[in-house]
Amino acid sequence: MNKCKYDFTSIMDRRGRDAYAVDGLGQNRWQIEPCPPKNGFDFIPMWVADMNFPTCPAVTDAIIERAKHPAFGYFEISDAYYDSIIRWRQGAPWDGEGSRPHAQLERKQIGYENGVHGFVTSAVRVMTQPGEKILLHSPNYVGFRSDTWAQGRECVFSPLKMDEEGIWRMDLADMARQIEENDIHVMIFCSPQNPSGRVWERWELEEMMKMLEAHHVDVICDEIWADLTFEGHPHTPLQDVSPYAREHVLAAYAPSKTFNIAGLIGSYHIIYNEELRRKVTQQGSLTNYNEINVLSMHALIGGYSAEGREWLQELNRTLEENGSFALDFIRREFPGITVARPQGTYMMWLDLSDYLAGSGRTLEEVLHAGWDVGVGWQSGVHFEGPSHIRLNLASPLSRIQEAFRRMKEYVFT
Repeated sequence: MNKCKYDFTSIMDRRGRDAYAVDGLGQNRWQIEPCPPKNGFDFIPMWVADMNFPTCPAVTDAIIERAKHPAFGYFEISDAYYDSIIRWRQGAPWDGEGSRPHAQLERKQIGYENGVHGFVTSAVRVMTQPGEKILLHSPNYVGFRSDTWAQGRECVFSPLKMDEEGIWRMDLADMARQIEENDIHVMIFCSPQNPSGRVWERWELEEMMKMLEAHHVDVICDEIWADLTFEGHPHTPLQDVSPYAREHVLAAYAPSKTFNIAGLIGSYHIIYNEELRRKVTQQGSLTNYNEINVLSMHALIGGYSAEGREWLQELNRTLEENGSFALDFIRREFPGITVARPQGTYMMWLDLSDYLAGSGRTLEEVLHAGWDVGVGWQSGVHFEGPSHIRLNLASPLSRIQEAFRRMKEYVFT
């Protein structure tokens, strides 16, 4: 473990502190909540996609400083907000190919969104009609499916496939077939990919966009995980890979995953195509609710700073170390379970197909065995993984180690 300036080792007690990851046990809000553990076991949250680390001090400092002024009336989004986003996106790690990330990004191409879900909903309404089909990968983030269905559209899934090196890859031939057979004109794409932890390489994105251009397909791209990537796996903005992508990709970003501030609400889109930007912005404004919170604005400005960049570098090293520990433990101790090395995010995607076939157990039995001893993992069924578990590794390493100790002793015995 590298020595860190910031705190990624303290165990926070989040009970009763506005954290659904621990207070939502046994609830039925999302129909995916774990059950509470049996007596004698504390709960280790490894399901909701937030982190069990304190946020960057620059974020809390910015909120506190603004809160010292005792007026919170109507306001305009500040120049500092837009300037922070431009500097942050343009200063992201770069693979050295092409131009630097979002090199030509301007203020007018950035638009506030209450959340990625709201952005996806607006984009789906603008770019499709009820009854149309939209292409997604499987596995995929469960929210994309619900966002699509809620607007009266249908999902068509193209499975990701693991290659001989244990890396998740897109199947471009299958994607093209699905597009042709289902008359698809829009795809929802996740980059980096949740739940697989895959960080797409530039060449993959270039090839995908060539195929999509040939079929006249536009892309709604969730890049909320863009900052959470590991050594040797820089994020490539999809809009940067070709002229077609710049004009036909609508991208969503947020500081929420990066700094663990989802509860503050606040995302933003980047849309270069002027006509699409106008339509999406207009659609988002129809509720008269898509408005930024003043403290959320200052939280972004605080996070998107030099200190925020330093904190993020330490966070990513911590997450990568957690992922390496989990990967090595699974491969050593849990035969029959397949997992890829995460390249980013803090999610791990466990394939239990061989284990379940060999043991005669069901996925539900395994899940409940973990929940009984406080391993708060999540069924992959809701993410289009029928024999899979999604695992959140964004906790102090000591908690991850304890969770895997319990898996070995009580679950995969």
